[in-house]
Amino acid sequence: MSSLTPQEQGFVFPAEWERQESVLLSCPLNPHTWPDNRAAMEKAYAAFAAAISRYENVRLLCIASAQARWLDRLADAGAVMERVIMHDVATDDAWCRDHGPIVLKHGQTSQRAAVSFHYNAWGGKFPPWEQDDLVAGRMAIVLGLPCFQAPLIGEGGAFETNGAGMLLTTESVMLNPNRNPGRDKAEVEQILCQYLGVEQIGWLPSGLCGDDTDGHIDTLTRFFRKDAVLTLVDEDPLSPNYAVLQRNLALLQKMRGVDGRRLDVVPLPCPQPIRPVGWREEILPASYANFLIINGAVLVPTYRQDSNDNQVLAILGQAFPERDIVPIDCFDIVLEGGALHCLSQQVPEE
Repeated sequence: MSSLTPQEQGFVFPAEWERQESVLLSCPLNPHTWPDNRAAMEKAYAAFAAAISRYENVRLLCIASAQARWLDRLADAGAVMERVIMHDVATDDAWCRDHGPIVLKHGQTSQRAAVSFHYNAWGGKFPPWEQDDLVAGRMAIVLGLPCFQAPLIGEGGAFETNGAGMLLTTESVMLNPNRNPGRDKAEVEQILCQYLGVEQIGWLPSGLCGDDTDGHIDTLTRFFRKDAVLTLVDEDPLSPNYAVLQRNLALLQKMRGVDGRRLDVVPLPCPQPIRPVGWREEILPASYANFLIINGAVLVPTYRQDSNDNQVLAILGQAFPERDIVPIDCFDIVLEGGALHCLSQQVPEE
């Protein structure tokens, strides 16, 4: 492969709403995750995968010995089975957004290339992660894509792009010494621009209380147009997330895109706090911002809070008027700290 970076070769990070070839999922095979609600979680996960299959291909990373069982689960969930593709790729955990390949497209030719970031399970929190660290490279081979290895530790959930040269991320993740010790902000910015094919980085300081990732952007703020974002807000001054989200809101309202224009910032409400008994954190990082955009639809996490859920579905319907807005019950999924976007990684069409 050329020694030139993806940016130097003309590759760009496409927006999630651009046409997709498939969505990648890593089957939740680790028995140490979701130990208290495994059956309910697997049913919810299968419903999510089935929903994707009604719109486009879904590729499941799943070791061969578990494939038959998961094919049965997806069939029971009503998946369009001809769009379900199994890959015998080992993983340590289910969070495909974070260990899967980030697929770029060439600005002129539409040729695709994968980018792999080094992965250490959000700062060394949840060993083992050796298989997950290899997933991006392995899937690049499966997909027949050249793969660039970025010289940073990072995760897909830390990056949000508008497909027009702007990237959003958080200091609490990408500048954290548990990932990239000794790297300063300017150095990290340069590498992100070089390897993700973007021109500008918008930084937010930190994320949600209880977030094992240290504050991924995909639970906070998401583009829905190249010049507009939905950002999570909490109206309760007593909430542990109130100050953080107010600060993020204020920063975004001052932020300008590559064209110099200020972003259009649309508030997205928080769900009511979910406080599970005996969990490793006092409050779950449940977020409506963790939606997944796919061909023709937006899959939206819901949390069995009818008033809040319906309000958010309406807001997303206004943001994406030409797509189906599909609620996916994530009450049993979020117990491990993430939802739909965290579990998935899209592959753009060539």
